[in-house]
Amino acid sequence: MRALVVNCTLKPSPQTSNTEALAGTVVTALRGHGVEVDVVRAVDLDLRPGVETDMGQGDEWPAVHEKVLASEILIIASPTWLGRPSSVAQRVLERLDAMLSETDDEERPVAYNRVAGVLVTGNEDGAHHVISEISGALGDIGFTIPGQAWTYWHLGPGPGPDYLDDRRGHDWAASTGRVMASNLVHAARALNAMPLPAPPS
Repeated sequence: MRALVVNCTLKPSPQTSNTEALAGTVVTALRGHGVEVDVVRAVDLDLRPGVETDMGQGDEWPAVHEKVLASEILIIASPTWLGRPSSVAQRVLERLDAMLSETDDEERPVAYNRVAGVLVTGNEDGAHHVISEISGALGDIGFTIPGQAWTYWHLGPGPGPDYLDDRRGHDWAASTGRVMASNLVHAARALNAMPLPAPPS
């Protein structure tokens, strides 16, 4: 089984990403279940605006799209900015939108029988809102969102320290991340054993 984590931090490499640090706890948990995990930092790529799989010369989304199709599990990891998903996360969701018109050999949308989860960091409140926005978009595209397939970290309303600057809340976020990983893996296995059929005509 394979998983893809798309880190939607605004910080390009090699800057330290709080979102990637929290995602690391979920990656470790997934690997504990025998899952092969690939991590993509979207801001490092030239992801053109649009809702097509390939937006032309220089667009680096097609390679990410192939990674999505090669995975049974997708995790979108985003910081919270102004109480909302990052602009990079929004760009990734818009590019995933192209999957709505893609089907497999059995006429199923290609997102069917894949599970997805959400991971959020931020030194302000709004994590549940970000989780809801991203989960809703992924569900629209056709991914299955298991219960409690998320984790987040923040220290309450208003600005404050970042994830890597303060140890408070790390144990809870890591524990929730382990639940997230387990639920994603077991839901993916269930769908593999009994796949969703193509939508009725």
